Amino acid sequence: MKLTTTTLGCPGWSIDEVIEKCSAFGFQGVDFRGLEGNLDVTVLPEFREHISTTKMKLEDFCLDVSGISSSIRICLRESLRENLEEARRTIEVVRALGCDKVRVFGGGDPGVHSYKSLADEGMRTIEEILRLDGAAEINWMLETHDTWIDPDHCSLLLERVSTPAFGILWDIGHTARIGNSSHEEIFKKIASRTVYTHVKDAILNPAHPQAMKDGWRYVAPGKGSLRLKDAIALLKSNGYQGWIMFEHEKRWHEELEDPERAFPQFVSWAKPLIEC
Repeated sequence: MKLTTTTLGCPGWSIDEVIEKCSAFGFQGVDFRGLEGNLDVTVLPEFREHISTTKMKLEDFCLDVSGISSSIRICLRESLRENLEEARRTIEVVRALGCDKVRVFGGGDPGVHSYKSLADEGMRTIEEILRLDGAAEINWMLETHDTWIDPDHCSLLLERVSTPAFGILWDIGHTARIGNSSHEEIFKKIASRTVYTHVKDAILNPAHPQAMKDGWRYVAPGKGSLRLKDAIALLKSNGYQGWIMFEHEKRWHEELEDPERAFPQFVSWAKPLIEC
């Protein structure tokens, strides 16, 4: 297993700072979800006309691009055109940077549509994406997020899209905090298609001034109650060799630790777990 982090955790850093600091802190990769003021890196000069310079900087600091986290929501029929446009831009970026993983969301409203009909729509979108030049060489990863955290619901999509180019991004902290199943119950159903993971920790404390609407607040990995060590041990025992991504959402939660402190803390905590 290898360690990576998201640029959500360092929203104020330039591309040079992202590369130099993530490498210095001990990460082997970086997952791009925004840069400075823009959430979509595929429209930025650093990932278009200057992408060869970006690639050289990454190579100079021995840093891989572990993934590109897109805003694509595959189960929204009305967003098909926008989804395909973003997919085209993203394919160009990942191919230029030597990356092969793109995060997508499920999306859709299960209060209006059944999960089966949403899964049908997701299948159609993925099929359209996979027709794009170069798309079949990429892992398009459904994140266990929002209304797509139940492994049975995710399985509806996995059954419809059986190609190895479509898999699961297991957001461990999200399923543990919001879902009603244990790590073991969840992973049993998605293990064979899990190609990437997100890690963050939280504690339930509704009275805390930094608590979210559901009463939880984010804390440093290992300091919360989401059994992250058990989840990583579970991954390891099942032969998982992919990325462990620290999802430090500083962009959305300004109260969180600055990346200069949070990033090296995570590496110090996680490295012994993946090496032991």
